[in-house]
Amino acid sequence: MELAAGQPAAGGGRFITFEGGEGAGKSTQMKRLAASLAGRGIAVVETREPGGTPDAEAIRSFILSGRARPLGGGGEAVLFAAARADHVDRVIRPALERGAFVLCDRFIDSTRAYQGADGVDSALIGSLESLAIGDTRPDLTLILDLPAETGLARAAARRGAGDADRFESETIARHEARRRIFIEIARSEPGRCVVIDATRDVDDVAAEIWQVVSERLLKPTP
Repeated sequence: MELAAGQPAAGGGRFITFEGGEGAGKSTQMKRLAASLAGRGIAVVETREPGGTPDAEAIRSFILSGRARPLGGGGEAVLFAAARADHVDRVIRPALERGAFVLCDRFIDSTRAYQGADGVDSALIGSLESLAIGDTRPDLTLILDLPAETGLARAAARRGAGDADRFESETIARHEARRRIFIEIARSEPGRCVVIDATRDVDDVAAEIWQVVSERLLKPTP
């Protein structure tokens, strides 16, 4: 499909989230997509969760260090929601209102998968989600899928001699449980979610992502 350079779909800003397990390549693919969009004259905001604002980044450091572990999965879910509410209010929603494409490395589905796999009640997760984001929901979620063992090996190679964070240090079985939840989310919300095979070459993954974004969110030339 031929696209009009710099033309987003009718309605202005669009919200795209990247989801998946550790080492799936979310950050890399987000940067590739951001460059492709910017090259066509589209305003792009890149951000991440937990994080995106000073307060949310502080919460991120607290959680990933493992210091929140004694609070349990429910406590971590509350911290994620607090960070997300600040992020949405101060970064995501204003950017969308300006007409930008917002690309976010992790969002609501990571809480559903990670804290859900930790046994946190889905009703609690849903309530915290509603409080944190209101009606600011992704237009498109790209779920980068690969076996947990492969992803953890990639994550280990990426960090080198550094220590594994709070989530990277968990068992392969726990990561596979999260992978299954991501796939279940995609199956339950096909209008929003697309599963991308992340075992392939980086260029092949980027090409499929661009095709999906083009077909779903960019206006075709009349």
